[in-house]
Amino acid sequence: MTETSDATRVFRKLARANALANLRLHKAVALLQPGEFEARRTSFFPSIRATLNHILVVDWFYVDALEGGTLGPKAWENEEPFADPAELRTAQADVDRRLLTLCDHLTPGDLARTVAVHRGSRIQTDRLDDILSHLFQHQTHHRGQVHAMLSGTSVKPPQLDEFIVGDDRAARATEMAELGWREADLMG
Repeated sequence: MTETSDATRVFRKLARANALANLRLHKAVALLQPGEFEARRTSFFPSIRATLNHILVVDWFYVDALEGGTLGPKAWENEEPFADPAELRTAQADVDRRLLTLCDHLTPGDLARTVAVHRGSRIQTDRLDDILSHLFQHQTHHRGQVHAMLSGTSVKPPQLDEFIVGDDRAARATEMAELGWREADLMG
């Protein structure tokens, strides 16, 4: 049996790994004691709340651009739109679904398509695959910061670096069931 190459497969997998990691991280955040979510910490952003809100508003910014929208800097007019961890988790899950839908519908020809990113005073233009790569890197970077900040709380930081390969199946089973996904969804 000969397998064919599908350049969009990696982005479908990254979108799912992203959603799984966000789910796992937000489930851990939900267990924080009162005051820990917003407590001042050492990181690029001064709290878990600020960092998770930053991930969200940047996701809004880029996912909108990838969908052809013109939201631009309005995405972060309110840098911390959610003070409540449950509301933030819901908003993150919503944008994660949008990104997953976008990635699921990509064709190889879409990857080189130019995306207009509205930056206020200018329009950035870059390839779709480069914007996606940048977005996934951004999410991973800041989730790592939240993971480190959780080390100083009452909640053990969750495992975030599993999910992509078949051997990690058991480690992701709970989240896969919660999302209503099958292994074929992740591996396809």
